[in-house]
Amino acid sequence: MAETMKRWEMSAIGREHLALTEVAIPKARAGEVLVRVHAVSLNYRDKLVIETGMGLPLAFPFTPGSDLAGEVVGMGEGADRFAVGDRVISTFTPGWLDGRPAGDARHPPYKTLGGAWPGVLSQYVAFPQDWFVRSPETLDFVQSSTLPCAGLTAWFALVERGDLQSGQTVALQGTGGVSLLALQIARSRGARVVISSGDDEKLARAVALGADLGVNRHDEDWVEAVRTFTDDAGADHILELVGGAHLNRSLEAVAVQGRISLIGVLDGFDFSGSSGLLITKSPVIQGINVGHRRALEDFVAEIDRIQLKPAVDTVYPLAELPAALDHLDRGAFGKIVITLV
Repeated sequence: MAETMKRWEMSAIGREHLALTEVAIPKARAGEVLVRVHAVSLNYRDKLVIETGMGLPLAFPFTPGSDLAGEVVGMGEGADRFAVGDRVISTFTPGWLDGRPAGDARHPPYKTLGGAWPGVLSQYVAFPQDWFVRSPETLDFVQSSTLPCAGLTAWFALVERGDLQSGQTVALQGTGGVSLLALQIARSRGARVVISSGDDEKLARAVALGADLGVNRHDEDWVEAVRTFTDDAGADHILELVGGAHLNRSLEAVAVQGRISLIGVLDGFDFSGSSGLLITKSPVIQGINVGHRRALEDFVAEIDRIQLKPAVDTVYPLAELPAALDHLDRGAFGKIVITLV
């Protein structure tokens, strides 16, 4: 094994402070595994962390990114969850194994990779063994890298917290990674899916992937489309990916005692909506902060069972992270992935 590796680092907040550096390969300490990183998928959150810091306690030099797929190549003393050669993926919130995450009313839980913890846009990482789960046997490294944040978010909203049932209707916003993975999860469980976007080509691809109805939000009101599609019953599950004042549109579209999963913050972190609709419809509005390790393991097992294949828009080499971030700005159909080998 070589003694050095390449890693993206930031010396301060802002894209202009990103640099591809060469550093020593880390050593696995007691309880840790050394993972050779093959692929890292990007999230909108990564863009926010790079550009704004999101108010997180970043330690510089800082490596961004949270979602890796790789191979165990070394183990520290006492590490026994994996063997050399095992294919693994990261967990978005290290240490959140099941149940409630650590945190309280004054200090909400949000200690994640590529934030409070170091990120993964690095050819090797040495992390505690509990921070990983085995990859699906049916997916390659690029596909597996889409699961720790986007995949688990969709699974946690619809299945772990949502108890999605056959015959229910799911409304999705946009054609990014969370929406398209949610589309595939919903269809595999017998649910109907309405998806909205501002791009006809992407809508056609979403319908080909299994959506029952594609709605161009520039041409028609997606709320009315959902109501018509459900004979005015409304959507049983809505993944709210815009946030802000757009939450009220989801309140208009949701079924009586339906469920809205607030996930995205494209319209800001302060949300608003009609208290009248909230009172009369009595829906569950749940914030989804990705999910815990046990749920990710459940999702991995389901992927192998149903042969789910995540939608990957474009794969960039490690040196082209700036171009990948530009693509993230433009929007993608599914996920954007960086390869590191």
